[in-house]
Amino acid sequence: MSPTSPTTSPVSPVFAGHGHVTFLGAGPGDPGLLTLRAVEALAGADVLIAEPEVLEVVRGHARAGVSTPELTVVDEASTTAGVPVLRDAVNLVMEAARGGRRVVRAVTGDPGLDGNAGAEMLACAAEGIPFEVVPGVANVVGVPAYAGVPLRDEQGTDVRFVDARTADDRCWAEVGASDGTVVVSTSLDSVAAAAGELVAAGRKPDTPLTVTIAGTTTRQRTWNVTLGTIAQVFKQGKVLPSPEGHRPVIAVVGERSAPAQRDQLSWFESKPLFGWRVLVPRTKEQAASLSDQLRSYGAVPHEVPTIAVEPPRTPQQMERAVKGLVTGRYEWIAFTSVNAVKAVREKFEEYGLDARAFAGIKVAAVGEQTAAALVDFGVKPDLVPSGEQSAAGLLEDWPPYDPVFDPIDRVFLPRADIATETLVAGLIELGWEVDDVTAYRTVRASPPPADTREAIKGGGFDAVLFTSSSTVRNLVGIAGKPHNVTVIACIGPATAKTAEEHGLRVDVLSPEPSVHKLAEALAEFGLRRREAALEAGDPVTRPSERRPGARRRRTT
Repeated sequence: MSPTSPTTSPVSPVFAGHGHVTFLGAGPGDPGLLTLRAVEALAGADVLIAEPEVLEVVRGHARAGVSTPELTVVDEASTTAGVPVLRDAVNLVMEAARGGRRVVRAVTGDPGLDGNAGAEMLACAAEGIPFEVVPGVANVVGVPAYAGVPLRDEQGTDVRFVDARTADDRCWAEVGASDGTVVVSTSLDSVAAAAGELVAAGRKPDTPLTVTIAGTTTRQRTWNVTLGTIAQVFKQGKVLPSPEGHRPVIAVVGERSAPAQRDQLSWFESKPLFGWRVLVPRTKEQAASLSDQLRSYGAVPHEVPTIAVEPPRTPQQMERAVKGLVTGRYEWIAFTSVNAVKAVREKFEEYGLDARAFAGIKVAAVGEQTAAALVDFGVKPDLVPSGEQSAAGLLEDWPPYDPVFDPIDRVFLPRADIATETLVAGLIELGWEVDDVTAYRTVRASPPPADTREAIKGGGFDAVLFTSSSTVRNLVGIAGKPHNVTVIACIGPATAKTAEEHGLRVDVLSPEPSVHKLAEALAEFGLRRREAALEAGDPVTRPSERRPGARRRRTT
């Protein structure tokens, strides 16, 4: 039996006609840092009230139809300027809770370090509205960890946390007199002033300083400087002045966060595809696992459907084949794509059938992704290629028809309308009869938004993954040809040939016809590129930063 959280209950936490409020820490920005309890609370929320910075981090874990009222922050400047305030956070929270609803109030970092959340908790307590607190990873801890800056060492370094916005002279004097690590929360255009306060309070100008912006996200950037050089480095690097100067940063001060140490510990920014915008031109259902893998390499995947899947124009053939499955017409059914699994599954649901209809029928899948879709349907494939994941690989392992052991000699092959005949011919050669049925049609998708098309043609993407010849033709057809600085990665020789026919330079070729091997090959390319830059003493840049007019350095 799995352990349960003492904060959870099968009964909805509604008391005395009131609702319930969960004050939830969403962490510094990486959605992967949400706790299990946070995900659980979000799934049960009726109302989600989140700061704009974390709304996208938490929204994906909320149920469909959750209410997300816009949060208007009340501050002194707004009031003084006469800006009309519609509803502030306290009123939003209390109004929803009074209505008996389950409210999740999400804040950046940890609720315990958020003064506004503390005030909202007091308001709940004053009205007897039950609430709970789900801690999150605090920015002052999470951002240095992602920057490769340990805050303590084996000697047990003293660590002080300072918010530069509220720090007074006494605070600066105390941390200036200390030799421990100081973690400063400030903004990009105020970090030099904070460094000056520390020097004035007694810290040496040559004390190491790391400054991290957009921490824990793929926009993260860290500077290794000193208290005395931060202003000069930002000026020479044209980091400031910048319209992004108000963006928050976490600065870590102390001898034990020296740049030489960070060079060894910078695990996040040194990922092989860190910050790369990678175009994934596939159907959205197929792109999900590939996008997850790209994120693990530090990339920012951008999914652009190039193929739309539609039902066959004449459904009768598919209907007869599905009925034949139930009546024992087939010995085998072979799935050559995730879409084929989806098409059969939808037809099953239309007839009120489920995976039990496959009883007594052998099931083959062309590869791992197709097999995974079958398992999700409740069917474990009997045959998956042991070698190449393709029609040819499937034929390598497919047994010949044997009238002694095979009571039925027929195979059901649901496929796309443009599928090749390789598998059909091979099965016939092995002695099988094949019902080759069009289960779905593939058509060219609609063009992506204008900004995406401009990014493709203008070099805004760092890489494009082509997973078939049709994705090459369709992407160029609906969005134009990728810019010549963009890295082109192809799943196999046929796809590479099509790319070259369209005037594209192929930089990466997958060693196997697998989307995961393709992503892995792109990551290896990125790693070699990064190592070459470091060895030459050059800054590590993304391919898109080489295009004319592109900024060499990013501040976001």
